[in-house]
Amino acid sequence: MLRQQTIEKMNAMKLYGLCESFEQQLNSSEYAELDFEERVGLMVDAEFTAREQRKLSRRLRGAKLRYPASLEDVNYRAPRGLNRQQVLSLGQCGWVAQHHNLLITGPTGIGKSFLACAFVERACRSGFNASYVRAPRLVHELAVARGDGSYSRLLTKLAKLDVLAIDDWLLHPLKESERRDLMEVIEDRAERGSTLIATQLPVKDWHGLIGDPNQADAICDRLLHRAHRIALKGASLRKTKDAPKTPENGE
Repeated sequence: MLRQQTIEKMNAMKLYGLCESFEQQLNSSEYAELDFEERVGLMVDAEFTAREQRKLSRRLRGAKLRYPASLEDVNYRAPRGLNRQQVLSLGQCGWVAQHHNLLITGPTGIGKSFLACAFVERACRSGFNASYVRAPRLVHELAVARGDGSYSRLLTKLAKLDVLAIDDWLLHPLKESERRDLMEVIEDRAERGSTLIATQLPVKDWHGLIGDPNQADAICDRLLHRAHRIALKGASLRKTKDAPKTPENGE
């Protein structure tokens, strides 16, 4: 009876990992030879692991990844100029800790979106809060927030992210309102968080599509300052006959 009460109290306190380990020890004789400290230590370890896993699950859900990508699944065989050492180095997430940015450029179908999602996934696994969003969706959400009164809250939410990955950057020339909203997001994050940009356009073409020269200078300055760059090239992976059948072939 006392055991059941203890289990119920553990669950009431949301000590699910501890409770599972406790029940496991009760139902298995292999723990009988361990001393008290060792058995308690195993239960505490189980609770700690369970909590960390729940935190990771929340971070991954919040990241809203386009693909279930990871750096372990990155394709280095395709001839697209991807440097394994650079990817592995960036995978340590030092650039995130130092609030640096990351730019991934290259033609359509080359795997930019998969790579962006993989870096976001790695950031989440390293304990950082990160989110992936396509630029058209981001400017739409900002416009809606401006209209319904949640604009400041959305800006605050975006500013607090350790990593904000913006995919499909500058697919079309920015309207004045879009340019202004993106400037607010990027300004709030400058040297306070890391912004990952994935785009088909080389940096030299950004000014023309951003529009206003002054704001273009300001946006580019904040994104390019202390930025790491991955420049992909080559044919679309979608057109490669022997390309691996993974989401990386999507863009």
